[in-house]
Order: sequence, then C-alpha cells, then structure tokens
Amino acid sequence: MTWTTRLKLAVGVVVILALCATLTLVLNRRMSQAVSAQATIVAEEISVGTDYAGTVVETFVEEGDVVAEGDPVFTLRSLVLAHDLSIGMVSRKAATYEVTDEGEMTITAPDDGVVSAVDAAPGGFVQSGTVLATLQRHGTISVDARLLLDPADFARIEEGSYARIVLPDQTELPGEVESLAVQSTRNDAEATLTITSAALAQQAGEGIVLPGTPVQASVELRDDGPLAGPDLAFQRFLTRIGL
Repeated sequence: MTWTTRLKLAVGVVVILALCATLTLVLNRRMSQAVSAQATIVAEEISVGTDYAGTVVETFVEEGDVVAEGDPVFTLRSLVLAHDLSIGMVSRKAATYEVTDEGEMTITAPDDGVVSAVDAAPGGFVQSGTVLATLQRHGTISVDARLLLDPADFARIEEGSYARIVLPDQTELPGEVESLAVQSTRNDAEATLTITSAALAQQAGEGIVLPGTPVQASVELRDDGPLAGPDLAFQRFLTRIGL
C-alpha cells in the first residue's frame, strides 16, 4: 500500500467519523426538542371605553399604532356629559380623559401599548359602556403553547429553557419558557407553557404578530445523557454561525 493510498484512507476515515459524529449530534438534538400541538400569540388586553353616550368627533389612532399612557384615543361629544359638567357631577380631568366646557371628552390611553382594534369611527353614535378600542398592554405579549409529552420528557422542561417560535410566514424567533403547568391526559402529560420573546415583543402589532395568531413553538428539553456536553457545544456553534 502506497503512502498516497494510506493518506486517502486516513482522510476517508476521518471524514466518515466526523460525519457520523455530526449526524449523531443532530439526531440527539432533535430528540431533545418538543414541538407544540397548539400554540397561539396572546397578550394582556385593555379596553378603552366611555361612560357616556354620545357622538364620536375624532379618532386619533388606527390598528397597529403604538400609544403611550395619556395619548389621546378618541374625542366624544355628549349632551349628558355637558349637563353633568354644568352641575358639577363630573371633573374636567381624570387619569383617562379630559373634558371641555362644551361637553367634549377626550379619552386617553390608560397605559402604554399597541392598538389591536378600533371599534368606533368619527360621526358614529355610541352608547354608554361601549368599548371604543382595544390595546395590547406593552410588554405582555407572549406565546401560549400546549404540548403532549411523555411524563419523563416533561421533567426535562425547565423555566428558562430555550424555545423557538415559528410564525405563519415561517419567520423564526428565539424565546424562552417563562412558566409551565401540567395536567395528566391518559398516559401523557399535557404541558401548558408561557413562552416570552424579546424579538416577538419588538414586532407586537406589526403584520401577523397579533393576539390570536397561531404559531408553532419548539422547546429544548434538558439533555441528561452522555452527549449533553458535546451537544451543548454543537448548539453554541450553530448559534454563532446563525443557524
């Protein structure tokens, strides 16, 4: 056997071993992931309404707008309000509204958030107690995911575990498990996870990043096997190269 043949043989063995090691780590990583049976974007919602019947004079927001606490949302003209104002039954200014002498009430945002729905238009008449708009409270958007797991696999999910969120347009966003709960379903564990994501929060109110949007979520399970160390190093390598 010539040295050239020996070198080719050695290179071939190294390549095969490297390929086997890579495939083993990839398989191990896939076995260390749990994919949601159902997952939906959720957020704490705030209703912006009126205590007085009247006519909507002006609308200051549209769906998807970002608002800060105190920003104007609607102006409403109400004869009942003007009467109550004249006899001192209502103050001119409160935390969520301001009133003029003519009985026009400017309703303001009660907190920072994103407008998810606008239910009134200028010129329209609304009854007292009507919800005029809905806001997603800033910083509360997350993913509610449900997974069916073997009880042993459920024990491998931890708060802070890495998660991946896949939007309907196949955009992938990183996240982590904030909380988890479980209930038994026959021989499986039905886990309910709350997954938070800074990237998801940054896109709140944009396009399809709205409460009710169905997504897919996968969660990394804790690896307790002999490949835990190499697998962690492999994951960090993939992260560094953007995969």
